[in-house]
Amino acid sequence: MNNQYICPLCRGHLRVGEYIVFKIRNTRREKGLLLIHPELGNYSSIKHPQFHFEEGERIDFFCPLCLQSLDAALDANLVHVVLIDEYMKEHEIYFSRIAGEKSTYTVSDEGIKATGEHSHRYTIFKMSDELLEHLDI
Repeated sequence: MNNQYICPLCRGHLRVGEYIVFKIRNTRREKGLLLIHPELGNYSSIKHPQFHFEEGERIDFFCPLCLQSLDAALDANLVHVVLIDEYMKEHEIYFSRIAGEKSTYTVSDEGIKATGEHSHRYTIFKMSDELLEHLDI
């Protein structure tokens, strides 16, 4: 798996070894680092054992390089990063910022691929292109 993940804002590389690195903040405004597995649909992660967040808590994600928010414009509960595959093709990746919610979307010229047991919750990815244009998203 040679996929690279980059910040959509600064274009800095987020993948280090076998993890994607994010700066995060919980609802108590405590900050930490979160390492997420780069395989789409694999929701394993690593964080410091003293950094806590609860199931269902909305976690803020930031680029660890430019420190900008990775909020997705499409939905307040989604995070946005860019995946560059082994053929150097870019894909927009959206995933849930809600702790414990397993929802990931890959958006590219080939269409939209939803992954995760909770992916049905975000209906924006089920709308037609015509409707999305009308909504100016």
